[in-house]
Amino acid sequence: MYRNLSLALAAALFLSIGIVSCKDEKKETGSTATGDPKVDKLKLPSGFKAERLFGPSENNDGSWVSMTFDDKGRLLASDQYGYIYRLTLPAIGDTTTKTSVEKLLFPNDPLVANDTSGKKISIGFAQGLLYAFNSLYVMVNNLHNEDLQRKSGLYRLQDTDGDDQFDKITLLKSMKGDGEHGPHSVILSPDKQSLYLVAGNHTDIPPMDAYRLSSNWKEDNLMPLFTDPNGHAVDRKAPGGWIAKTDPEGKSFELISAGYRNSYDIAFNDVGDLFIYDSDMEWNFGLPWYRPTRILHATSGSEYGWRTGTGTWSPVYPDNLPAFLNVGQGSPTNFIWAGNAKFPEKYRHSLLAFDWSFGIIYSVTATPEGASYSSKAEEFISGTPLPLTDGVIGPDGALYFLTGGRRLESDLYRVYYDGKLAEKQTETVVTEESKIRRQLEEYHSGGPKAGAVDFAWPYLKHADRFVRYAARIVLEHQPVKEWQDRVLAEKDPVTLIQGAVSLARQGDPSVKGQLLHTLAGINFGSLSESQQTDLVRAIELTIVRMGMPDAAGKAEIIAYLDAQYPAKNNELTKELVKVLAYLEAPNVVEKTVPLLAAAKDDNSSGQKTFMESSDLIMRNPQYGMDIAGMLTSVPPAQQTYLAIALSNTKTGWTPELREQYFKWFYNAFSFKGGHSFRGYVNNVRKKALENVPKAEFAHYNTLSGDSIASLSGYQGLANAPKPKGPGKRWTVENATPLLDSLKGRDFENGRAMFAATMCLSCHNMKGEGGTSGPDLSQLGTRFSAKDILEAIIDPNKTISDQYGATTFFLKEGGSIIGRLVKEDDNNYSISQNPFAPQILREVPKNSVVRTRVSEISPMLPGLINPLNSEELKDLLAYLVANGNKDNPIYSEK
Repeated sequence: MYRNLSLALAAALFLSIGIVSCKDEKKETGSTATGDPKVDKLKLPSGFKAERLFGPSENNDGSWVSMTFDDKGRLLASDQYGYIYRLTLPAIGDTTTKTSVEKLLFPNDPLVANDTSGKKISIGFAQGLLYAFNSLYVMVNNLHNEDLQRKSGLYRLQDTDGDDQFDKITLLKSMKGDGEHGPHSVILSPDKQSLYLVAGNHTDIPPMDAYRLSSNWKEDNLMPLFTDPNGHAVDRKAPGGWIAKTDPEGKSFELISAGYRNSYDIAFNDVGDLFIYDSDMEWNFGLPWYRPTRILHATSGSEYGWRTGTGTWSPVYPDNLPAFLNVGQGSPTNFIWAGNAKFPEKYRHSLLAFDWSFGIIYSVTATPEGASYSSKAEEFISGTPLPLTDGVIGPDGALYFLTGGRRLESDLYRVYYDGKLAEKQTETVVTEESKIRRQLEEYHSGGPKAGAVDFAWPYLKHADRFVRYAARIVLEHQPVKEWQDRVLAEKDPVTLIQGAVSLARQGDPSVKGQLLHTLAGINFGSLSESQQTDLVRAIELTIVRMGMPDAAGKAEIIAYLDAQYPAKNNELTKELVKVLAYLEAPNVVEKTVPLLAAAKDDNSSGQKTFMESSDLIMRNPQYGMDIAGMLTSVPPAQQTYLAIALSNTKTGWTPELREQYFKWFYNAFSFKGGHSFRGYVNNVRKKALENVPKAEFAHYNTLSGDSIASLSGYQGLANAPKPKGPGKRWTVENATPLLDSLKGRDFENGRAMFAATMCLSCHNMKGEGGTSGPDLSQLGTRFSAKDILEAIIDPNKTISDQYGATTFFLKEGGSIIGRLVKEDDNNYSISQNPFAPQILREVPKNSVVRTRVSEISPMLPGLINPLNSEELKDLLAYLVANGNKDNPIYSEK
């Protein structure tokens, strides 16, 4: 049985295609030579210096992912899978004092006091730490590890007897969720009176005492739902990741914002506006619902529209908000406001965004614009590899940051400015629009308030989107009876549309017919393109929330929308086609199929990233050519969306239209998208085939590419070359010396060994191979040859959440092992065959006594043992080069 790599190889999943360039040129330098190669490899702006203060991995203290400073200037940090540590650091410029490190053991904790094994951990596994209110707040991220005695949640640690040791641990809020999409950061509010915490989309929202965002969230999408073909987040429902607020004692919790995928951190700027750095789903690259990593302005009651699979909302929808900055691909981790840094003004007055995948800290300037901000971003600090996990501005004004995560090599750095600083400091201006938004947000909490509807109503048609959004949320916090009739009687089209969005979400279905008729009475041509999209979205929400209209209402909406379809921009076209297809409009197939060949992608969704692909190609030969290769065959997202929208349509087909439609799928398999692109296309193809006459199924199945859709790396192994050998039992110790001679190796033999060792069966390299494991096309970009070697030899060292197996212990004895893909109230659905991951086995929950995350990797060790030393060097060079024969490693001797 062939297995997928863990640690660095599984982490390669997050490295699909990324863009790490900056639009504004600035002078960047390597760190001044220090004698420490890890420091010297850093790229810093002029005037900055760096120090490496401690290496947790070197001292067997784990891989650190979170930190905070206490009131005595000491640093507290946590291992991702272990203890919390307290460090006393040397001052800037002190080259003689060493960092002292104390492991916090809590020996009087009754949960560990009688432990004789030495394995039990009182508290740790923290992905968020905050020292405030004479306490250490800890966001524990763990549900399954039996060594840690506390499960996921927010905890408060206190020193009650003044001996400088925490002796009281209080659980403030339990959370159901863990792993890379679990509970993450906790920060202090600007007024220093409250705590804000953030969690990823695999963390259920716990019961809250108050909700800024109405808690009746739903998927709210008429698009045919297809979930990830590789099983990621298939059972995760609205509203995804979330932000909450609480008091120091954790007595009351309030939901602030939601709709995120997986944000690790949040930050307030100097005027109290909250920002969040959200992740992408890199497997979806090239698909119409792909959203890059984004920085978002997390206003009161905001929703950002993450949903599983094809259900993800477009950022143009009026019931969610647009990004403050679309960054690009990567893996966001830390996010801080640099206001307390002793840096030059342009860096001090910025947000610092950390990307784990590409080892870059971005400096992002927020300039007030309307009720929100415009952005300007540039690269601040970078290194290769530099897997950034957390950072904080210290009491000395320096930036402290950690690298590590997933048990990678971990280090603590300090970066400070060594030049003269200007005395003048910029303050962010609060615009008039922001003042209005904040006034409206006062009505988002505390229950219904007299005069709220009258105050908010004029702002439903405000020119600023954030003001309109805030006004609409005000309505949704007031009794519907106070504003329902006002919506239905409204004559201003913009006010009517915004009010209709709220009424669809909060109103009684009995007004469905009247609401749709009122919306269909709006002069469509008098609206701007964005207003037109808002109108169609209001119609969609009315249908999805209140149900299918009656025959007359259905005919009226079809006639109204069909006259506008197709539109001049892609976003409006997408909104129109899915509603018309859902309603089985008689002309939708005839109008849409020709677009499959003609539709071109545009930027009407507003998701253009600040990094240009061409900049990356020119700046970084290491992986720039890989980006260039991807750009030669990027999937047509608009065409893909149209094909999916028609997948469940049963009327309006002719033989000619079906021929054109199913031919599109055959061609689509040739495009190079993310890890899930091919699987999505195939699942949509299969769904569409359900609607063809049985007698014609075989024809359309062949025409649509069944023969190429079913190909996998496993079929390609039949003719795979065999190693010459003789092999040996490779260990890290006897293989590490080979790493010194990887230059000038044999590319073709390395490629052959990639197949010979069966890597090809599960992994994809530059468009070739299987899909049950991560794509390795960017592996060498972020990880060293030694990391790769260690991951192959010891695959159990770290097992990624997305590839790990679960052991199910059965009542009748014995156990079942498989990758848990989804679960419902009655069954676990698991995948056991890496060659056919889509085949799921149902395990009844009532037959299972308990479950445990397996500590054994799905990848077997020893796969390289048949190779001799020359073959192993060729394979390692091939992996380091990302399968690119033009990589400099092959031209160097």
